[in-house]
Amino acid sequence: MAGRRDKVQSIRGSRIVVAIVIGVLVGCVFAFLFPHGFFSSNPPIQNRRTIKSNYQSGSSCESPERVNMLKSDIASLTDRNVELKKQVRKLTEKLRLAEQGKDHAQKQVMVLGDQHKVGPMGTVKGLRTNPTVIPDESVNPRLAKILEEVAVGKELIVALANSNVKSMLEVWFTNIKKAGIINYLVVALDDPIAEFCKTNDVPVYKRDPDVGIDSIARTGVYLRNPFDYLYRDSDVESMTDGHNNMTAYGYNDVFDEPSMGWARYAHTMRIWVYNSGFFYIRPTIPSIELLDRVADRLSKEKAWDQAVFNEELFFPSHPGYTGLHASKRTMDYYLFMNSKVLFKTVRRDDKLKKLKPVIIHVNYHPDKLPRMQAIVEYHVNGKQDALDAFPDGSEW
Repeated sequence: MAGRRDKVQSIRGSRIVVAIVIGVLVGCVFAFLFPHGFFSSNPPIQNRRTIKSNYQSGSSCESPERVNMLKSDIASLTDRNVELKKQVRKLTEKLRLAEQGKDHAQKQVMVLGDQHKVGPMGTVKGLRTNPTVIPDESVNPRLAKILEEVAVGKELIVALANSNVKSMLEVWFTNIKKAGIINYLVVALDDPIAEFCKTNDVPVYKRDPDVGIDSIARTGVYLRNPFDYLYRDSDVESMTDGHNNMTAYGYNDVFDEPSMGWARYAHTMRIWVYNSGFFYIRPTIPSIELLDRVADRLSKEKAWDQAVFNEELFFPSHPGYTGLHASKRTMDYYLFMNSKVLFKTVRRDDKLKKLKPVIIHVNYHPDKLPRMQAIVEYHVNGKQDALDAFPDGSEW
């Protein structure tokens, strides 16, 4: 029995050896016939050569078409690049404005938040500036497009003009160009002025004239860029009709009534009115409310717009009336100069007449055009006696 088992095991061992040998031989055969394997992604050399040859032949036939396609792609990418640059500029401007308002936003949070700390005595500061509003371009898309092209940092100078002030308007925009100011716009109240501006390459917006706007004559002479001299810490910054520190910036005026005996003296705080011919407004709710109030009153009553401007800006709340809550700043009257300061004081002072104002507004004199021209001769062309022939005031 033992010999039989040994024989069976010997036969099984021989079969295994034979199977291994056959497997090795089959493997060698397949290795020789299919050197790249059954599932190789690379075709045989002969096939690869055929494919390459066909591709080269096809590309030579299609090369003009491909060149045109590439040219079209390049042109499309160029246009896209220009558009992306515009978007980058817009985003950069938004980022700048966001950074500019960062400090203000932090102050707002401090003031409007739940916890209020006023700080030590002598260091208490209130929030001086209101947040700006978001523009609504849908109100006037045509104007919005013009403003986007003209404004710098969302700021620009606006002047209203009709044919009555054509000569003064020309002096105005000529000196604005000389001063290097590019962000300005003329609101034309009639077709001749609109055409006049277009002919002289002046940005213009044409609108229908309002009732009662017949004597627009508020153009001044620009000698420097006013945007370099603004504080931007108030809703309204305006030039003044005042001619010295007291009248321009305020003073304690004592009213005397002898019949009151012991209480005959009453103290009043006074300031000369703001000149509505030149003022800067931030795009805030209070400043827009100011313009809205002025426009509403002028549409309903016959009144002087400068008087209405000051009344709405300064009158406090009282029974039956809610005052405007707007912050105000009076401009430096030597930089933003009215014609009284110039002709009565500055031109007669050897030190003061060396100053170069930002703007001179001819508001105190009816002979506006010749005085504007004389101002240009003096400050721009250097003619030292250009102002001498004019009297301090008007001769009626």
